[in-house]
Amino acid sequence: MYVDVVVPLALPKILTYRCDDHESIQTGLRVIVQVAKKQYTGIVYTTNQKPPSYKTKPIVAVLDEKPILQTEQLQLWSWISRYYMCSLGELMIAGIPNALKLQSDTYYITSCNFEEEDLSTYKENEQIILEALHHNNRLSLAEIVDILKVKYPHPYLKSLLNKGKITLYEELSDGYAEKKISKINLSPKLKEDDESMKQAFDQLTRAPKQEALFLHFLHRFQDVGEKAISKKKLLTSSSSSPAVLKGLIDKKILIQYEEEIGRISGFKGETKKLPELSSAQHTAFESVTTLFKENQKVLLHGVTGSGKTEIYIHLIEQQLKNKKKVLYLLPEIAITTQIIQRLQSYFGNRVAIYHSRFSMAERTELWYDLLEEKFQEYDVILGARSAVFLPLKNLGLVIVDEEHEQSYKQFDPSPRYHAREVASKLADIHSAQLLLGSATPSIEMMQLVNEKKIGYVTLKERFHQVPMPEIQFADLKRAHQKKEMKGAFSSFLLEQVEETLKANKQVILFQNRRGYAPRQLCTTCGWIPMCKKCDVSMTLHKYQPIMKCHYCGYRTKKVEKCGACGSHDIKQMGLGTQKIEEEITHHFGDQYSVKRMDWDTTRKKSSFQLIIDQFEQKEIDILIGTQMVSKGLDFEHVGLVGVMQADDLLFYPDFRAFERSFQLLTQVSGRSGRKNERGKVILQSYDPHHWILQKVMEYNDEAFYKQELADRKHFNYPPFYHLIHLTLLHKRVEVLSEGSRELGKRLKKKLGNRVLGPEFTIIPRINTYYQHQFIIKLEKSLSYSKLKKYLKDEIDRWNAEKSYKSIRAKIDVDPM
Repeated sequence: MYVDVVVPLALPKILTYRCDDHESIQTGLRVIVQVAKKQYTGIVYTTNQKPPSYKTKPIVAVLDEKPILQTEQLQLWSWISRYYMCSLGELMIAGIPNALKLQSDTYYITSCNFEEEDLSTYKENEQIILEALHHNNRLSLAEIVDILKVKYPHPYLKSLLNKGKITLYEELSDGYAEKKISKINLSPKLKEDDESMKQAFDQLTRAPKQEALFLHFLHRFQDVGEKAISKKKLLTSSSSSPAVLKGLIDKKILIQYEEEIGRISGFKGETKKLPELSSAQHTAFESVTTLFKENQKVLLHGVTGSGKTEIYIHLIEQQLKNKKKVLYLLPEIAITTQIIQRLQSYFGNRVAIYHSRFSMAERTELWYDLLEEKFQEYDVILGARSAVFLPLKNLGLVIVDEEHEQSYKQFDPSPRYHAREVASKLADIHSAQLLLGSATPSIEMMQLVNEKKIGYVTLKERFHQVPMPEIQFADLKRAHQKKEMKGAFSSFLLEQVEETLKANKQVILFQNRRGYAPRQLCTTCGWIPMCKKCDVSMTLHKYQPIMKCHYCGYRTKKVEKCGACGSHDIKQMGLGTQKIEEEITHHFGDQYSVKRMDWDTTRKKSSFQLIIDQFEQKEIDILIGTQMVSKGLDFEHVGLVGVMQADDLLFYPDFRAFERSFQLLTQVSGRSGRKNERGKVILQSYDPHHWILQKVMEYNDEAFYKQELADRKHFNYPPFYHLIHLTLLHKRVEVLSEGSRELGKRLKKKLGNRVLGPEFTIIPRINTYYQHQFIIKLEKSLSYSKLKKYLKDEIDRWNAEKSYKSIRAKIDVDPM
């Protein structure tokens, strides 16, 4: 038998191997296979009897008795691979926890007698390597780098390999270790025989500490219904020592063994009744269920604070009653912290959470739980975009909350999929229902509504009929002219902040840029410190104090003098969240508690939860944040939201800029006002009469969608055209220019003016790579699948040529 195997490498084709053990092999199993000189974990994709045209290698080993991937998952992989023009290997990298992907590690071992070698004939670093191998038996490349203190030890290793003094050795490493706990139980003999129990006590007459521990054990043993007791709990509760316990085990009175346990801690509280729906929510709920019965996918368009989550909860309960499972997708980990608590308060331990802040072992354990219910049975799976790859059984409903969010789109590395579209396909494969929810739906979804391709349900009033926040403008042009600016704050915004805080309400200040200042400027000659690897200015982070590149991660010390003219007149330009924090603290001193919520303050696993809990409990008065604060968070006591620079969002060179501005400003405004009190929103702007800002202020989403759709149609942009973004990268600009010109010529030969470019990207160089881009616009009437196949084949042919082999090509289908 022959099997096609997917390996975690970006290979253009699936590899075929020979399998002699026909009975044990089936699709979805993990196998160990040889690729070149290394061994990898692969997934059996298909099986067949017909041999390929080339000589095949045998499968090294079969790792599983049962498949770790279901047929439905492989179907989904196949669709993603075709639609997003990526390899199945890239999907394996993205779609399976790393701990399930065993691969061999390369080690160097000595193959000579060190004592007999004449070291004087070797270079100094070669001598050091041989001596280190003599003492350590084997070394990895990283260990050799550390020993030699050189970045590239390859010439020395190659020389020793050629001389036959060292050899390479591959060892498979397993990334997942079971978590075990030591358990103590009564010897089986003592459970069955009273005489044996009497003899046990006779053995302990001269061991009072052992007797006391044994009596304590028997008392606990009866309390837990004659089940084994954790060793740690037994020693803690008895205040005994391990040595005393060892004595009882040596006498075969007690036995000790290891038991595998789950890592994922469950919900500890009690569940409560489902929330009651308001009249408007109940009507929306009934409309959604009616459309589901008609086999329609549904968009739920509910204003901020309308209580969409309560409707989701009732729909989940409906599925659970029918013995079905639910996948609940959220775009950001920040939102999950609040939603987790709400879902667990109704559904308890039936809720599973899956996202990147969990350890690899936890994610692997959840995979097995969903696959075979190893430790826990879950019915509601809550997660970020990667949760679409989980092994989901008996799926009844997929919820995509905040469907408009661009966080659902994977940018780098490939596969560059959109979780909303993948979720839609996933629902199709499982014959499940799909619900998309948003206060500001994407243009694409609104067009599907217009075309009657999905059902549409609206929820136009806030929960408890709380009025929408009052939105006002602070005209920055006018404020500057009248000298009413205090740093980044207009007098009007500062007055509103103070008034809100005095009323015992909380304030959110929104600025979609982290750090202190986006750039520094020499006021003498105009010099700006730039990243050494990218064509962007360095962002100052004041509290380290360092400058960081937000594209490649390069960092350096804060500049104290100009790198061009030596002047010390360095001015911080622009506005980041750290600077707002500094200014607001300067205005109010330590009178109020101020906290930032951005990427820099939320890196740790529990940091989101800590900030959200503190804000909910009113331990924070002013919360300053990036777009994290705009995404579905629900706070009772927020009386004011201030947007520091509303104009920044409008003028980004992207055809989606107006859509994103409208969505983000509407969403962040929606954080203000809850519990029967109308909130306020202040938008600071140099152009308060801009039509997007006016539509935000009027809550006139209907007019916004109408105008934006008309513009998109006129300029041939999605949702009326398909878009593919092609980026080419190389470290030498002349090689890149020649290669991109040649590829452009070939593509335009067939596609004509549908191909725009090549041009430099907005940032021409990132992480030492120069970047050219093509935008390919395709009419909806054309066969998208055939054109994508043509593009992929043409790009692969071009990339295989000697002159262009070194150029990297990145394909992004439906870019965001």
